[in-house]
Amino acid sequence: MKYLCQVWFETAKINAISPGEGEELTKDSIVNDDRLRDSGHLLVALALREPSTAVTVRVRSNGVTATDGPFAEIKEHLGGFVLIEAKDMQEATAIAATFPVARYGAIEVRPAYSIKEEC
Repeated sequence: MKYLCQVWFETAKINAISPGEGEELTKDSIVNDDRLRDSGHLLVALALREPSTAVTVRVRSNGVTATDGPFAEIKEHLGGFVLIEAKDMQEATAIAATFPVARYGAIEVRPAYSIKEEC
């Protein structure tokens, strides 16, 4: 079964880490991603740029609006996501606990499915 692991950061806290800590976190994350990919658990892992780079799109009454920046002011932001394969939520949670970024934020683990397969 597939699980989406959302990586949430407290914006002020992640912005306060030193460049050295950032480099170490990146190296540790690459090693962990490679290990999970080799074991067949990691399907996709992507980091996201900061919320200020976002555009929010809405379609209402046949009109489209695009607004710069994040949807709302938030204390935490979505920093990335990892799509994994695991036999159950217990294994998915154990895998998420290996993510080095969990030291700086929270990982939300949620079952994922294809809407095509649910019809």
